Amino acid sequence: MKLKLHWQILIALVLAVIVGRLTGTDTAVFGITFYDVFAFVGTLFLNALKMLIVPLIVSSIIVGIAGIGSGGDLGRLGGKTILYYATTSLLAILVGLIFVNALQPGIIDGQPARDMIGLSQDVSSVAEKVEGRGAGDIAGIFLRMVPTNIVAAAADGQMLGLIFFSLLFGYFMTRVSHSYASTLHTFLEGVFEVMMMITDWVMKFAPIGVFALVAKVIAGTGFAAFVPLAWFTVTVLAALGFHFLVTLPLLLRYVGGVHPLRMYRAMAPALLTAFSTASSSATLPLTLECVEKNAKVSNRTSSFVLPLGATINMDGTALYECVAAIFIAQAYGLELSFAQQFLIVVVALMTSIGVAGIPSASLVAISIILTAIGLPLEALGLILAVDRILDMCRTGVNVFSDSCGAVIVARLEGERRVLTTDEEERRLKSHA
Repeated sequence: MKLKLHWQILIALVLAVIVGRLTGTDTAVFGITFYDVFAFVGTLFLNALKMLIVPLIVSSIIVGIAGIGSGGDLGRLGGKTILYYATTSLLAILVGLIFVNALQPGIIDGQPARDMIGLSQDVSSVAEKVEGRGAGDIAGIFLRMVPTNIVAAAADGQMLGLIFFSLLFGYFMTRVSHSYASTLHTFLEGVFEVMMMITDWVMKFAPIGVFALVAKVIAGTGFAAFVPLAWFTVTVLAALGFHFLVTLPLLLRYVGGVHPLRMYRAMAPALLTAFSTASSSATLPLTLECVEKNAKVSNRTSSFVLPLGATINMDGTALYECVAAIFIAQAYGLELSFAQQFLIVVVALMTSIGVAGIPSASLVAISIILTAIGLPLEALGLILAVDRILDMCRTGVNVFSDSCGAVIVARLEGERRVLTTDEEERRLKSHA
């Protein structure tokens, strides 16, 4: 019997940890290190996934918007989607804020960890910079929403601009004459179907790609990287876990009216892929497939909600940015006021919208937050050692939040088949 994809990926993860630990970075055969082989295969798999992103996003959004049709339907669906994403991102940041203030990972044995971890900047000069900082540096995020060259934006991976253009194209495609609209719709629907078939083919190699990516991380860093930043790592993981296991399931149960455990089962392949690739954009093709085939959300909803979420809904990233900024402040021995922590919440919310769904992109966003509140960028070196592992975890949260959004919006739109069992579906058909 053939193993399901998520079991293959899970086995690959376990083997990757064992093999990566045994080989390290120096073990070689015929002069070629295992580490280099892992890097090559992992990069090849990641490139194959990234190759799909632009045509898949453009075709899925345009087809989805054109399928919605009237402006009233689009406005209703878009309003629910944006409200969900804003709410979950804010909740995630607040969870991170609570955990980092409760556990105080930047304080070791009652003392700031500044000297223990080698921060060189003078505390008094840092404190002066923190005072009275504003959030004026965030405007650039919104400028990226309207790129000067859509082709260049696609080439540079500026997904926010690409999504905005696709939304406009799909919306106004319904406003042109029927002969033009039908031709465009048929063409783009064909592109979307081809892209989904290519996605299915690429995902057959997912266990191999996952094995290589994780084995490379373990071979390179081992587990020693967790020692100096153990409390920071624990804080981030605890906050991510709370959001993943408590906040989002509560929304599924009481807003979407579905059983959360069914959602975990439906999204298992996408979650494991998100964890291994640390890229919500690279996981998007599989997320679409899981949401439509396993969770039974219509293409009309998923093709609108998921590509949008892959760029603007970064719950795990927003949470991580908040924890990282306050951890660094704690390490310097700074007592941040309520207003300063509120500024971090706002900036984290805004920057999470514009962060590209690629590995370690949140480091750029954290630098914006540190600049906004006046903390030195040297502190970024603190979290580089554990960023990759935490990146993998927060990407899983990002993808799960996106998929929960698709399910909740679908339920609010009256889709009754979402997350139903075969028996429940037969019962629904008999009552229809």
